[in-house]
Amino acid sequence: MLGAALRCALLVGLAMTDQEVLDQTRFWLEKAVIGLNLCPFAKAVYIKNQVRLVVSHARHADDLLEELDSELDRLVDTATEEVDTTLLIHPTLFDDFLDFNDFLEVAESVVVEHGLEGVVQLASFHPKFQFDGTEPDDIGNYTNRAPFAILHLLREESVERAVAAFPEADAIFEENIKTLEQLGHAGWKALGLKP
Repeated sequence: MLGAALRCALLVGLAMTDQEVLDQTRFWLEKAVIGLNLCPFAKAVYIKNQVRLVVSHARHADDLLEELDSELDRLVDTATEEVDTTLLIHPTLFDDFLDFNDFLEVAESVVVEHGLEGVVQLASFHPKFQFDGTEPDDIGNYTNRAPFAILHLLREESVERAVAAFPEADAIFEENIKTLEQLGHAGWKALGLKP
């Protein structure tokens, strides 16, 4: 049996650096979100460096809610040309998707408490994301799978502008499912993305 000090050392050795988390997130954005065109609006803000990526070190959900508070304030207080959208990434806090899904309800209430309903909307990604009524390995779930739990803060005005410029915005979800069905699990892995 390993001693406590050795177990701790091993766990620290397994911890990812912020740079590794950011690199994996960027890889997913470039290969899946932009590369597969899962979000037709993502490329423009990404290449203009208007996507803020923040790695959270919150030790529990309350700390993450405080970080969400700060990131909401920062987003609305920053010019769109500088930061259009924010990804608040937590690499370890929510291993279980259902726990993360429950947390999202609380996170949504933070947006309301800030008086930002209609100004900022919250989207989410998770490594084990699963649509209701699907099997865990259903390829359609991969439309919302990311390497880590992510809270995505979007400006409503940017979403509205993007939707106005994309006449078939309602069809994006169905197109994403078709893309992933054609790609399949093997194709997803071939891109270097985690299953």
